Amino acid sequence: MPSDDRTQAGTTRTPPAPGPKPPAPAPEPREPHDPSRTRGSGNETGGGYRAVFRVREFRAVFTAHLLSLLGVSVSELALTVLVYDLTGSPLLSALTFALGLLPYAVGGTLFAGIADRYPARRVLVVCDLVCACCVAVMVLPGTPVGGLLALRCVVAAVAPVFTGTRAAALTEILGEGDLYVLGRSLLRIVSQSALLIGFGAGGLLLAALTPRGAIAVAVGTFCCSALLLRFGTRARPARSAATDGGGGTLLGDSLSGTRAVLADRRIRALLLLFWVPAFFVVAPEALAAPYADAIDAGPAALGLMMCTMAVGHIGSELWAGSVLGPRARSRTVLPVAALGLLPLLLYASRPGMVLTLAALVLTGVGAAYIIGLDQWFLDAVPEALRGRAMTLLTAGLMTVQGLGMALAGLAAEFFPVHQVVAASGAVGTLCTLLVIREVRATRPRSGEQVRGTEVRDGADQHVTNG
Repeated sequence: MPSDDRTQAGTTRTPPAPGPKPPAPAPEPREPHDPSRTRGSGNETGGGYRAVFRVREFRAVFTAHLLSLLGVSVSELALTVLVYDLTGSPLLSALTFALGLLPYAVGGTLFAGIADRYPARRVLVVCDLVCACCVAVMVLPGTPVGGLLALRCVVAAVAPVFTGTRAAALTEILGEGDLYVLGRSLLRIVSQSALLIGFGAGGLLLAALTPRGAIAVAVGTFCCSALLLRFGTRARPARSAATDGGGGTLLGDSLSGTRAVLADRRIRALLLLFWVPAFFVVAPEALAAPYADAIDAGPAALGLMMCTMAVGHIGSELWAGSVLGPRARSRTVLPVAALGLLPLLLYASRPGMVLTLAALVLTGVGAAYIIGLDQWFLDAVPEALRGRAMTLLTAGLMTVQGLGMALAGLAAEFFPVHQVVAASGAVGTLCTLLVIREVRATRPRSGEQVRGTEVRDGADQHVTNG
């Protein structure tokens, strides 16, 4: 993270030369661009989250995000019920949820180039329309179960491209300073809360409509999201077209961008700081049902366990975004990340509901380090790779969470659930500390504050300003 020291350009003038007409004074040097000043800087200007909502384009993106989340959650729940009604198979019904995670890795790797190769608004609108078309085909009575699952995979493969493109587009809508960080924070908070609301809304719809009828509602949400993005945001050129001509095939562009992102030591370390804690933090949620059974807790307690961590995350991130300034959030990234998984060690004593809920709340609070990490990641990624880097980040997050859930379930086949969760906290903390060591090792040295300046660090070259 760069320091906040700024070089103030002085005023220089050329002395007059001999002759009847003295030369015109030399122009004053322009002050270097400071990203934190782009369209305001959040808390430093006293605006905070309110300042983000003053940006008209962000309001359109935010509303479209709500509608997309509603469409995804309703369609997932209704599709699960529909597949079970058609087959009577719990395995195929559960597979519809798994297919919402697994294709992220494919889409995020093979199609990442779309995010930088084409104008952001066009990509976002097309992604929404593709999802709407897939969901519309699901509604048709003649669609077989295999077709339903295949369409679910397409929607999941499109998701990381949409999310990565939107994250990169936010830098053009909100600038590269604190407004961007707060905008990302708001979208993340909404994702945490709206999915719970969306599943609740889906349950209400299923009480009044057939599964296909509930899925049809999702078609409308995706179409409304596409309209908001089309008419609520400005057209901007593609990032890669402005820098490298956008040549080559889409697949080659996607793979080369992924290689370039992962070859950068600094970016690689920051990606791991996003991914490693996420891999371990899902264990208590994945094992909530067997743990509730082990401590003789009822369905209401299970519901609390499933949402408590999200409540801790939402509350802590709102507090950090509203109360802490950019410098304070930057200083807390590594300490909070290092401590975030430690509350899971309370599971070692097989606690009752009170201590279990306390551990989950504290673990959710630990996720607040991400709000500061967002700025570090933005500063480290060159603009030409920004869309691909954001797409890779999203795909990796969803993939590691799916793997974490699967491995936690596998471990619980051989060990008591409370020991598996406690071990996740212990091993996860150790792995996170190793990642933090790498993040510190790649931290820009004093004076390296200009994006694009390369420094040599062992065999790696990495972009400064991270």
